[in-house]
Amino acid sequence: MSPDSSTGRSTDTRMLIGGARPEVDPARALTVTSPVDGRELGRIADASPAAVGDAVGAARDAFRTWRRTSGAERARLMHALADLIERDAEDLARLETSDNGKLLRETRTQARFAARNYRFFAGLADKIHGRTVPLDSWETFDYTTREPVGVAALITAWNSPMQLLANKLAPALAAGCTVVVKPSEIAPMTTLRLAELVAEAGFPPGVVNIVTGGPEAGRALTADPRLGRISFTGSVEVGQAIQRAATETLVPVTLELGGKSANIVFDDADLERALPGAVAGIFAAGGQTCIAGSRLLVHESIHDAFVERVAETARGIVLGDPTAEATQMGPVASEAQRDRILARIEQARSDGATLLAGGGRPDDAALSAGCFVQPTVFAGVAPQSDLAQQEVFGPVLATHPFADEEEAVALANGTPYGLASGIWTSDVSRVHRVARELVAGTVWVNTYRYSAAQAPFGGTKRSGHGRERGVEALDEYLQTKNVLIDLSDEVRDPFAIKA
Repeated sequence: MSPDSSTGRSTDTRMLIGGARPEVDPARALTVTSPVDGRELGRIADASPAAVGDAVGAARDAFRTWRRTSGAERARLMHALADLIERDAEDLARLETSDNGKLLRETRTQARFAARNYRFFAGLADKIHGRTVPLDSWETFDYTTREPVGVAALITAWNSPMQLLANKLAPALAAGCTVVVKPSEIAPMTTLRLAELVAEAGFPPGVVNIVTGGPEAGRALTADPRLGRISFTGSVEVGQAIQRAATETLVPVTLELGGKSANIVFDDADLERALPGAVAGIFAAGGQTCIAGSRLLVHESIHDAFVERVAETARGIVLGDPTAEATQMGPVASEAQRDRILARIEQARSDGATLLAGGGRPDDAALSAGCFVQPTVFAGVAPQSDLAQQEVFGPVLATHPFADEEEAVALANGTPYGLASGIWTSDVSRVHRVARELVAGTVWVNTYRYSAAQAPFGGTKRSGHGRERGVEALDEYLQTKNVLIDLSDEVRDPFAIKA
């Protein structure tokens, strides 16, 4: 157990394998620290390949029964889990804020959103069905069933652990899969707390297993041939490594990777709505979201004035304790992440971009112990420069002017990514024209960063493939079986193919 002063209770940092919580071996332990003030939050296991294999084995054993559990019973347990998440939402939110530095206002919302995801997919658990297929022959009957793929490995990132896990775990459980969850070693605490809630909700042992650790544990999990699906959220580089490993086992993979999303502001937009949309798109969560609107494309007739308003707003953003109501941006998640962001800012300066706001660590001595980066805005960013093309995953905005719709679309599509985008305009026809041309899994119109359990989410190109949330997410954890029945009494010629 590790004490957590922000929540007033202790967090059990042990893994969950087949219903058991093995003790953390001091010789194979990792320290989790808070990016807010550097204090230690706990010690977690750096799981060995053998321990990871035990978790997959436990999930495989539990699948034999869980796959036969009725959809109604799976739904009952998922609703029970949602009840517990709602009961402990404040506790979970404070724990996650301590773990990754995200504003308490946002982690509260994400705790409630996680519960909403479990309820949404619980509603689908007893509605999974196949279809009858009419064939050419009257003497045959053909139908399909939709069946769970088996054991799913669910690997989440550190920026939004509760929400990211709900995106994966909810459809997997609804489909009838058992799971092995591996959270990021940087922010694993709310996932480990979920282990307690899973048991309290009454899930059978082995249905949900949780392993912790670094790259070795991740490689052992993704290389296991007993898996039926791997779902990963994280960096492009790790996603590529997982995809390569899966070519050996032929396990299907869902990848939710990075983004370099464009927020496009046309000259007919309601600028009083577009301004907070542009600011929230990049500075909410410290820019540490795959959907961050890290490129702001503004029509040339309003570019300079609008970008200056964004920069002025950025200069006034209040940094500090993420649990304080007055704070508008907390720290980034770790010292390593802070240093990577600062290096990218220096690269942008070297490439000739014009710094309008931020550009370094805050001057406030009270923030020196935390992993804080100033909200940063650049103008004059060359479209092919590093800042315009590559994900920073931090509070750094690149701005670009454009002349017309064609140029806006070309700029928006001109990166290796294809996750999200935003359009700000009052022209309904333009909305449909531009949305059709944008290469992105999500297009927001006159809003940004809006999430819904019912709405599918995912990307294309280097942003990954597959979908989370929405009914489409169930497809990631189901496979189709075809059953064909010969209704006739005819004895067939063994060497003739019947069609």
